[in-house]
Amino acid sequence: MPTPKPTLWIDADACPRVARDIIIRAAERTHTQTWMVANHALRLPPSAWVKSRTVAQGFDAADNAIVEAATAGDLVITSDLPLAQEVIERGAEVMTTRGERLTLDNIKSRVQMRDFMETLRASGEHTQGPNAYTDGDRREFANALDRWLQRHARS
Repeated sequence: MPTPKPTLWIDADACPRVARDIIIRAAERTHTQTWMVANHALRLPPSAWVKSRTVAQGFDAADNAIVEAATAGDLVITSDLPLAQEVIERGAEVMTTRGERLTLDNIKSRVQMRDFMETLRASGEHTQGPNAYTDGDRREFANALDRWLQRHARS
């Protein structure tokens, strides 16, 4: 019996619109079940493959819903490092909206750096935020997502 196709779980609260559009097109093209999870209603096109899940307002409500729902082999798309670490530890795969894979090998150091930068900001240090989402980021993400979907279509 073939294994079921993995599900895509999108941390939609912080997902750039252009990345969300790429995800929707890819899910439709590959017939991959996709959930956009957010703490507000999302306007999505009618689809058999892409659904939204609105969670209660509140700190980490969308993250908690993704952690509860994602299973081993699913792909979570997020730039939220604590969320990424939690789902990786439960067997899901993680990709950022810039196409970077987060794994057991790199997530702990990324979370430690994030925590360090938060400590600096809390002490009054001005730090630079994330870079703007570029056409290069869009291309990297689209290519990385396509590679992931192709790899899992064959399994």
